[in-house]
Amino acid sequence: MSLLSRTAAATLLTMLSAGPLYAEALDVRIGYLQWVPDKGPVLSNIIPEPEDAGLRGAELGLADNQTTGRFLGQNYKLESEVVDSHEEALGAFELMQTSGTQLFVVNAPAQTVQAIMGMASENALIFNAGAKDDQLRTDQCHPNLLHTVPSYAMLTDSLGQWLNMRRWNNLFLITGPTDEDKAWADAFRRSANRFGLKIVQDKPWTFDADLRRTAAKELPAFTQARNYDAVVVADVRGDFGEYVPFNTWLPRPVVGTQGMVPVTWHRVVEAWGAAQLQNRFRALAERDMNGEDYAAWAAVRAIGTAVTDLKAADANEIRDFLFTDKFQLAAFKGRSLSFRDWNGQLRQPIPLVHPRSLVAQAPFEGFLHPNTEMDTLGFDKPESQCRING
Repeated sequence: MSLLSRTAAATLLTMLSAGPLYAEALDVRIGYLQWVPDKGPVLSNIIPEPEDAGLRGAELGLADNQTTGRFLGQNYKLESEVVDSHEEALGAFELMQTSGTQLFVVNAPAQTVQAIMGMASENALIFNAGAKDDQLRTDQCHPNLLHTVPSYAMLTDSLGQWLNMRRWNNLFLITGPTDEDKAWADAFRRSANRFGLKIVQDKPWTFDADLRRTAAKELPAFTQARNYDAVVVADVRGDFGEYVPFNTWLPRPVVGTQGMVPVTWHRVVEAWGAAQLQNRFRALAERDMNGEDYAAWAAVRAIGTAVTDLKAADANEIRDFLFTDKFQLAAFKGRSLSFRDWNGQLRQPIPLVHPRSLVAQAPFEGFLHPNTEMDTLGFDKPESQCRING
């Protein structure tokens, strides 16, 4: 090869590596805001959730967006704030919004999400990646709020379908004392009614004993009843639920927040290409991906998918695109995901897992819907007061 040819080849290689020849660079700024209240000490020896849960998922989503974006002249930037209080969360949101950020991923309680929506401009688009509260999807909706984390109703409906399918119809429900426990239990009661299940015992957990020493004595007496097919536990933070399996009065399976659990995501999900996602996340975070990580990752990837198609980063254009038939999120759950146009919830299958294996994935065959069986999980359009698209 002549000197001139080598020079031309080197110049072409440099131009290609720098990005598109004629495309103008597009900057895409995403604000990530996280506030997870301290749940306080728990009575069981549970493994605590990592403090960076959610944030690392958003970072992986950003890296995935950059992989495509660098060839299309798109430059993604994540501005992250992990704060210690409701007030700090609102202050951080206000600063980001004032600086010009329009796209946000928020991992925070429902009260904080609602307050943020009260401060958000009409040009902001917020993805809820933390609050599972059903009210945000039924009567407290906002047109510029989308949800990538499943609601309590979606989680419990997946469990209700599975119990119905197995014909385990008579259930013993144990509900913990926290607001989250009660919200989970309320959602399950609705699911039980929806799928023809009967709660034969419905008991609150009111003890504060150290079950590490007394579980074998306390739990058989507490779960004593004439008959039931399964025990359903609503113990979101893990005060007592870890000790229920193998300590019930009758030899019965345990499901709910402990035992076999409906989750957003889990390390045991490996089909549909998920092993590749799991490996990339472990390389980034040096731990397993959990539900908060997945919800944040899905939000950032939804933004990236829209920007790639639109070749624009305007929040209103992105929002409109996400509700069209053109949007489908490839999310390693065996199906392409889409947003419900009445309440902004991301439709998604729900894995049912125990600590070492995937048991099944809802929705299940036989639970019919006029449009998509994905809408058999959670509040369907006639059940919700929300109409965020008119």
